[in-house]
Order: sequence, then C-alpha cells, then structure tokens
Amino acid sequence: MIKTLIVLIYSMFIFAINGLSTPYKAYRGNIYAMLAMSIAIIWGLYELNPQYLIPSIAALIAGALTGVIAAHKISMPDLPQMIALLNGLGGLAAGLIGLTETSNADYHPLLLLFIISIGFITFTGSIAAFLKLAGARLPADKDTLQTISLIILILTIISGFYAYHNSGQYLWGFIALLCLWGLLFILPVGGADMPIIISILNSFSGWSTVLVGFSLNNTLLIIVGTLIGTSGTILSYIMTKAMNRSLKKIIFSPPLAITDDIPDKNKTIRQGSPQDAAFLMENANKVIIVPGFGMAAAGAQHELANMAKILKTKYNVEVKFAIHPVAGRLPGHMNVLLAEANINPDDVFELKDINQEFQTADVAYVIGANDTTNPLAKTKTDSPIYQMPILEVEQAKKVIFVKRSLATGYSGIDNPLFYADNTLMLLGDAKEVTKQIVADLEE
Repeated sequence: MIKTLIVLIYSMFIFAINGLSTPYKAYRGNIYAMLAMSIAIIWGLYELNPQYLIPSIAALIAGALTGVIAAHKISMPDLPQMIALLNGLGGLAAGLIGLTETSNADYHPLLLLFIISIGFITFTGSIAAFLKLAGARLPADKDTLQTISLIILILTIISGFYAYHNSGQYLWGFIALLCLWGLLFILPVGGADMPIIISILNSFSGWSTVLVGFSLNNTLLIIVGTLIGTSGTILSYIMTKAMNRSLKKIIFSPPLAITDDIPDKNKTIRQGSPQDAAFLMENANKVIIVPGFGMAAAGAQHELANMAKILKTKYNVEVKFAIHPVAGRLPGHMNVLLAEANINPDDVFELKDINQEFQTADVAYVIGANDTTNPLAKTKTDSPIYQMPILEVEQAKKVIFVKRSLATGYSGIDNPLFYADNTLMLLGDAKEVTKQIVADLEE
C-alpha cells in the first residue's frame, strides 16, 4: 500500500512538471500538483501519532488560510517577491526540523548541521532576495558588504566546528551567524541577476528537503525534494546560459565602475504621443511587442491584449510578442502576465525564435524592457549585462519605447536606443499610454 501511494504521488508530481512545460497544459499541471500534495498530506496525517493530530491540523488550516489570503492579495507584478518568500519558508521549515532533531541521538550530528545550514541560509537569502526585488537600498556599498560577508562566513565555519562537538551550547550562535551570512551573501548581488538567485534558492529549498527526508527515512520527502532541487538547478543553469553569465561572476565578482559611453550631446530623444504610436502601428504590416518589467509594474497587460486584438482584427496587422528569458524579475514572469490577459500563447515567442524577425518588423513596441534590449550588451565590457543575448529591437524600422522616465534599468547603464534615430519615446505610465493608443486605434 505504501509503495503504491509513493508511486502514485511521484507520478502525479512528474505529470505536474510536464504540464507546466507549456501554457496549454499549465492549468492541468497545477491540478496534478495540488492533488499529489493533498494525498501526501492526508497520508502524513494518517501515519501521525494521534496526540499530534489536532495541532497538525490546526497548523495546516492556519497555513492554508494564510496562503489563500496572500494569493488573493498579491498583485501579479509582485509575484516574484512572493515566490522568494515561499522559497524561504521551505528552507525555514527544513532548518527547524533539523533543529528539533538535534536532541535525537539516532541522527548523525553532521547530517543535522547540513540540514540546519542549508535551511536557514535559504531562509535569510530569500529574505534578502525579497528585499532586493521590493527595491530596498543597500545599507552599505557592495565592497563593504562582501567584506563583512566573508568575515561572517569564517566565523560561521568556526562556530560550526564547536556546534558539531557541543551542539547545545554553540548551536544557537551557529544559527544566528548562518542567518546573518545568508542575508549578507545575497544582498550585494545585482538586481538584474536576482531571477537566477531566486532559482538557486529554490533548488536549495529542495535539497534541504532531501536531507530532511534522509534524516527521517521518509522516501516521499526525498523524491519531492529531489524534483524541486533538480528543477531549480537546471533552471539556474538555463538562465545563466541565457544571460551568458556564470554563477562565479554573479556572486563573487566585485562591482564594476560603470562608465557612460554616450556623449551628452547625443542624448536627445524624439518624444512622441500615443496618437503618433497609433498611426505608426495601424499602418504597419508587422508589429512585435516586447514586454518588460515596466508592463508588470503598471499592470498594462490587459491594455496590451486589447491593442494587439484591434491591430489584428481592424487593421490586419501581424502581431507577435517577444519574451526574453530573464524579462521581469522571475523566469516566466512575462508569460504569466500575458496569459492572465488571455493573449494567445501561439503569439508569444522566446528570444531565440523571434530575434531574426525584428529586421522585418515595421514597429517594435517596447514596454519597459530596458536591459534586455540594450545594444551595449554587445560592446560595453564594464557592463553587468556584457555579452548577454538581447532582443535586437533596434533592427525594426521603428522602435516605440514606453517608459516612465529615462532612468536606467537594473544594470545601471543607459540605453542608447532611447536616443536612436528610429526610436520614438513615449514617457509616462505604461498602462495609461497603452490605453490612449487603444482609444486612438478604435476611432
């Protein structure tokens, strides 16, 4: 019976991951995941000692209510922050389990120290990722934080040796240093690299679950943790390849002194109006829309869907959406937002599938995608996005760039596209600007 349940739950999680690989099967994949987790929880309650049943059910209800309320209150642009917190809570759960088992002589102390280490580092690292995504400023410069982080790491390793030999006396100091190091380790990482960091932390939460599974001799925890850890590791690798970055550079490279290669005399923008943009798009044959975090922050996806629909049905314009692998602040962030607006997934293309089409596009409508379209990624060696593949929107006949201001993106470098001869800048809230374009197209 137990083996049958394990195979059933494992199979359903595999089906869930497979379903999440395409937009068409994503809903079904989520259903499989929820059913698998429900069966696992019911099985766990059935196997539980009766004296712990009521507290466990109460904790499950409290957690479920918290999750439901948070899911309803969180806005789609803030979804990456929520994911970061959820990763952290997974790590915290593993760390607390490791902590409670330190009094049990049946478990090797080294295994428990590994569980505690990965769990609490994942927790505070995720808190740091949440703060970075929320726009929090660093309490000190990056060099100082990295130096302090190195000192804390050395102290943590020393305290770990003491905790290993006498856990009761030194364990809490070890945990405190772990938490502090996890926070300081992630804070200096640049905001542009935060999607990769979240993916790595996600894999950490999975591997901590695996270790808990080994400590408790729980096959299901080992299987589920392996799925999470492996998928997070693979995703991290894919994203580093997509950005042409290495984890060593992301985490350990000192911050570069970025120079401005664009002379002030060349920083003249050609500012247009929504009416100008509407005129250009209604007379185009092909329009490629490039959503970025500016779209997410403004919540402009529904207006964007209306604009695409009108261009297709009223003006017979070919409309496609181009998504960079690290657009927004989380892998798939833009895809989720476009799906929420009921945009046909067949119209959404990844960088490698659409980059060659910009040279045949009449208009590239860029809505807040700053770093992922910056041509300096090809030439600016002191840039954090150097050699990162970009969406080559500059090859379109006309580029319409929607931004609140001319501020730099997460990379901290200016975008020469703003000042290009074929670029029309629309400064303002992305939702309101797109709404005005839709109104002009409807006339």
